[in-house]
Amino acid sequence: MVDPGDKEFYHRSPHAWMPDDRPRGGGPTRPIKHRGTLATVLLITAVILVILVGIALFP
Repeated sequence: MVDPGDKEFYHRSPHAWMPDDRPRGGGPTRPIKHRGTLATVLLITAVILVILVGIALFP
């Protein structure tokens, strides 16, 4: 049995004309945007406030 090469194998594939849905790197990348310190502080403050209000309303 003859092993077909990659080009022959993928050439016969019905979806050979479609681009990869998950490209294998090499493309331009964007830097990851992290949340700022202010957003983190506000989030923690909001959680603490919800806990304190819950304790105050249901003693």
